[in-house]
Amino acid sequence: MREPLDAYIASRCRRVDAALDRFLPKARVKPVTIHKAMRYSLFAGGKRLRPVLCLAAAEACGGREENALPLACAVECIHTYSLIHDDLPCMDDDDFRRGRPTSHKVFGEGIAVLAGDALLTAAFEMAARAKPSRRYAGADMVRELAVRSGSLFLVGGQVADLEGEGRRATRAQLRWIHERKTSALLAGAIRLGAMSANATPAALRALGRFGANLGMAFQVIDDILDATKTSAELGKTAGKDAKAGKATYPSVFGMKRAEAEARRFTAGAVRALRPFGTRGARLRELADHLLNRQK
Repeated sequence: MREPLDAYIASRCRRVDAALDRFLPKARVKPVTIHKAMRYSLFAGGKRLRPVLCLAAAEACGGREENALPLACAVECIHTYSLIHDDLPCMDDDDFRRGRPTSHKVFGEGIAVLAGDALLTAAFEMAARAKPSRRYAGADMVRELAVRSGSLFLVGGQVADLEGEGRRATRAQLRWIHERKTSALLAGAIRLGAMSANATPAALRALGRFGANLGMAFQVIDDILDATKTSAELGKTAGKDAKAGKATYPSVFGMKRAEAEARRFTAGAVRALRPFGTRGARLRELADHLLNRQK
């Protein structure tokens, strides 16, 4: 019998957390402050969406979970570093993340910057642990992570997001930002899982399309929740995008059209899974789950 989705997510989160705990220096290792700060943000109760998708993609390609686990952990470190830096006063300036004070509120701005830097570096150490598959060398996997995290994608999207504050964005400009700031790393997590499982080039392309659409749907829902939920419900400051004058899907498209866009991107993600048949069932479940999430 298939494991229910909630149980599947919970079990994969536990495995990822256990691996992250093994891979990272313990909090008592000198210099203690930086290791405490790294662990404070990494183990703050995140959804572990990207690593779960990485593991699910490996399964869809017939791979072994343990081969994908270092890559799943690497992506989570990249994601957490980006959140630490996003929350800094010089960036999005937020006091809460995942229901608790942000890193710079607890450890100070200097240590928060360094904690993000250290997690970024640790990510590549973890990725280097991954076993190569027949089609993909370790260097291919490290390159995938680096490109998705760099100035052309994650960092570039954050730059465009900052530069767009207080300006009226077009729909094309908004999509460009979200494709890079959010969708690229999420799609990269899925592609890395597939690479660990020796996916065929066709399967890798299909999962890349799945991830790109899913990442966009995720960001649209995030924009909607930021505009409609409370800080207590979200675990972070609600409405801060509007206060900062950021371009969001509700502000550019309107709320009803934004909801329709989330459904459209999700449908595009599901279509990309057709070649996988029943092997893509778990990924389809995850896509529907993310479309209907409430935080």
